[in-house]
Amino acid sequence: MKLTTKGKTRYFLSNLALLNKINNFVYDMHAYTYRIFFAKPNSMRQLKLTFGAVLMLLFAVACNRIDIPKSENQTLSEADTLDATNDFYDNAKTYNLALHDLVVEGEIVNPGKVDFSDLPLHQVIVKETVLDGNSDRFVGAYKYEGYSLYDLLNTRHLNKKNAASFNPIIDLFVEIENAEGEKAVISWGEIYYPNHLHEIMIATKVTRIVPSKTNELWELPTNSRLILSSDLITERNISNPTKITVKSYPIELKVEKGKNPLFSSKLDFYMEQKKMLSLLENPTDIQEKSLHTVFYGRGRGIHSTQPFSGISLKDYFADKIERNQKAIREGIFVIAADDGYRAVFTYSELCNRNDQAEVLLICNPELNNDGIFRVFPSCDFFSDRAIKGINAIYYSENQN
Repeated sequence: MKLTTKGKTRYFLSNLALLNKINNFVYDMHAYTYRIFFAKPNSMRQLKLTFGAVLMLLFAVACNRIDIPKSENQTLSEADTLDATNDFYDNAKTYNLALHDLVVEGEIVNPGKVDFSDLPLHQVIVKETVLDGNSDRFVGAYKYEGYSLYDLLNTRHLNKKNAASFNPIIDLFVEIENAEGEKAVISWGEIYYPNHLHEIMIATKVTRIVPSKTNELWELPTNSRLILSSDLITERNISNPTKITVKSYPIELKVEKGKNPLFSSKLDFYMEQKKMLSLLENPTDIQEKSLHTVFYGRGRGIHSTQPFSGISLKDYFADKIERNQKAIREGIFVIAADDGYRAVFTYSELCNRNDQAEVLLICNPELNNDGIFRVFPSCDFFSDRAIKGINAIYYSENQN
């Protein structure tokens, strides 16, 4: 790793032998300059050479390229211990995380190893918490810097297996694995449709966010990490990711594009392909919420600025799906309409958010078309996944 100019200067000056040489050189230059001005007032050429030599020495000290032995947590920047800036997140040292080879595979035209050299760095702040038995355990608060999945997958051209029967991209998801066999799934919508872009990343740098009164120092990771900043329980933040696989959800549904009327009087819920229950209306024991929005489509633009009212799918599934590590990491919903249109959402996207960006289930029994059930994902910028005429929701933790 190459140090910054500031870091190089500090490293060189810490070498006592070199410091003595610099001191002696400056002393000699002072004496020589004195002789030029008082003994040889016309020797301007020598004066120029003298100051040129000084500048060359300083440039060599600042810019000489050296290799520092790597450590598991190589310090990249010093802490702002004097609060010289308004930034709360630069008050501790930044450390490098070991980055290993990462490949992208699956339903894409151009699979292969990721080249990080041309990708911009992004940063997120995270309060990491994991499951601990029947409770949660806080791990630490960190600022991460790294490469977003948005950028990383941006030039991987899709080659959907089911494109002939269902061409929209909202049934896609990515499966990310590490060398230890851990796995996390992320919907395509989480990467490319959210209101806040670039908040899912492969992190390569970490900084503790240290409480100013307690000065607690959270344990630092040492390897690159998958980071999803909108997760409440951060079980999807797996270490040392090595493979990303792009997949379309493997389900066969009859597609009737342009079906009219688009209508289903009931909504069936399936777990691992087994029908569990049917809804004829929204449950009355779950309080409705109203969310104000600017409802905007990727194709047709503005639809409305009216609020949506319905029940939170997180609340609805709270007593139906056990919250455990496998659900948080690998749980996937497919929300399907009567015409075969569908979208993928992960369990964490619906039930494990820290930003209260709810996905609402809306029931309007008076509708004879586009009814009676629909969803509104307030987490999305576009309306593509706001599916109407829903007749089924499928849930699985085993997509293979």
